[in-house]
Parts: sequence; C-alpha cells; structure tokens
Amino acid sequence: MVLADRTAVLFLGVAAGVAIGLSFAYGGHPWPDTAAIDEGVPAVVPPAKGPGAEPALPATGGRGPATAAVTLPDHSSSAAIDCSMPFQQQLLDTLAGGGKVRVGVFGDSFGDGLWSALYRQLPAKANYQVVKYSQQSTGFTRYASLNIEEHTAQQLAADGPVDIAVISFGANDTQGVWAGGKAARLLSPEWKRVIGERIDGLVNLLRARGAMVYWVGLPKMRKDSFDADISAMNAFYADRMRALNVPFIDTAPLSVDENGAYAPYLPDGPEKKRTLIRANDGIHMSMTGYVRITRGLAERIRNYVDTARRSVAEGAVPAAGQAGVS
Repeated sequence: MVLADRTAVLFLGVAAGVAIGLSFAYGGHPWPDTAAIDEGVPAVVPPAKGPGAEPALPATGGRGPATAAVTLPDHSSSAAIDCSMPFQQQLLDTLAGGGKVRVGVFGDSFGDGLWSALYRQLPAKANYQVVKYSQQSTGFTRYASLNIEEHTAQQLAADGPVDIAVISFGANDTQGVWAGGKAARLLSPEWKRVIGERIDGLVNLLRARGAMVYWVGLPKMRKDSFDADISAMNAFYADRMRALNVPFIDTAPLSVDENGAYAPYLPDGPEKKRTLIRANDGIHMSMTGYVRITRGLAERIRNYVDTARRSVAEGAVPAAGQAGVS
C-alpha cells in the first residue's frame, strides 16, 4: 500500500498534465457544461482516516536530497508582505497549545503537486501537518461544476481551520467565463471582474478562518501560446494578491534556463546536477520540480512559524497590526 501511494504521487504531474493540457486547445473561449479536463486522472489522496491524516511520504525521483538549497530569485517585494503581516491568532493558538501547524493546500491538480512537495519539506517531525484540499477539475471559471469558495467552506467546517493556506489555481482557467448570461473572453475586463471577485471571496474566507495566505503562480509553459496565456494570468493574479496584501510566489524564474527559456532539465541540488524538473506534458512539474519551486515558500513558512513560536514562548506576541516577522 505504501509503495502504491508513493508511486501515485511520483506520477501525479505526468498523468494529470496530459489531461490538463487539453484545456489550452480551446484558445481562451468559454467551455461550460463539458467534461472536466482532468477527469479520470489518478488522484493523490490521503489515507482513508480523513483529510487530516498523514499520507505516505511522496517520492522525489531519486535525484539527490529533496531539501537541498538552490539559488532563488529575489522575491523581496513579496517577502516584505510577510514582514508587515501580524501573526494570525489561529497560528498563535496552535503554537500556544503545542499542536501541529496545519498547512492547507488549495488548488487544482497543480495544487496536488505542491501539496506533495510541501508535505516532504514541512514534515510531521517538525510539528507540521500538510493537508491536501486541492481537487482536480476545478477552477475559477468552472463554478457551474464546483463553487470553490463554498466547497472550501465545507472542507474547513468538516476538518477544522488551517493555520497557513497555500493556493494555486489557473491550469483549468485559460478560457472564458459565463457572466450574466454572456460569455466573457479570457482576461477581458468582465472576466477579470468575475474571476477577481471569486478570488477575493476565497482569500477572505480563509483569512476569516484565521489563515495566513500564500498564492503560488504557475511556471513557464513549453508551448508559446500556452505560456502567453499563463504569463498574463500570473500577472493578473500577482496584481490581485498585491491588492489583497497576500504574498505571491513567482515560480516562473525557477522553471527557465539562463536565457529565460522553457527547460525540462535544469541544474539542481547542491552539486547542480542536470535534473528533470518538468513532466512530459510541458505544463506540470516532475516531483523533483515541485520540490524545486516550493523550497523558497517552505523556508518562508518555517521562518514565519519559528518567529511566531519564539514570540509565544517569550510572551512577546505582537498585537494586531504590528509586524509578524522582520
């Protein structure tokens, strides 16, 4: 059973990517009332004990330590948001009670890969519990199939709050959206209004439940037309997160070569060995690739939590509105 779980996680990006790639063929036009683009793709699910249970340790492809340091791009403007945020009371209560810090990952099948990578880098032995709330075939343009905000509220009501929320959507959203009985083109003003309101609703819901929120952008895509859509969507997401004061994790610089081009193989790990970081579909990451693009995020989460833990231990917890970390 453990071997099967690990195998499922290892091949997640490859299997899911084949189906998700089909969505880009529709050129940004509305795609309502159709089969889900990753329908039938094997899902990575926690054991039957429930969404909070500890899953089997994901594999990394055997190409060196999963947590090896790499040179990361400068995300100082996004990191500064961490510094300006007060500690969430939910996190302080968790730490004061000696509980595990719950990190919830919300998204589509790309979110599944992020969950696998963060689970490895934020282990239970370090007092973390990384929970998979991501679900294939979902997106902000697909509310006729699943209302993400309502579904997330149901998940949290059943499983309890999370201390930190990691969000990544977009692979299913390179299409138009129906709004007021009319079709709004991808990234048109009306599309941005509708999708922006849905994004705001999800972020506000998670914050209202006490979570510190991070948004993870999508990497560079192999096909130029795919990449143009994703790059524009990333810019839209980044602007929205800036307005919401949410850290945006830009993964595109971690998925390109020295010339800024798409690269299935990149030097990685302490010895900078040439390593496969992308799935064959040109969209998803390999398991090692997911670890690569989340190392910086995992470090930021650890720093944020460690600083909060020290403040709790010293009885020096900042009041609301004061800086959480420096």
